[in-house]
Amino acid sequence: MTNMTLAIPQDLVEVMKKHKEIKWSEVARQALLEKAEELRLMDQIAAKSRLTDREAIEIGRKINASLAKRHRFK
Repeated sequence: MTNMTLAIPQDLVEVMKKHKEIKWSEVARQALLEKAEELRLMDQIAAKSRLTDREAIEIGRKINASLAKRHRFK
């Protein structure tokens, strides 16, 4: 297994120190695994897509604009 070094903000360090019963390395490992699984799924979906990069970016921009409008962010 490979080791990883992380920079953690001080406020998070304080929370972690208060909860020493938590295996923080396992929490980080699980978060990384979840993200990797999301990326694998996105890669599978993208591999089957016939959209060009430009079309995909344009669709993404439209979705972001719609979500921002719905949630009143501008």
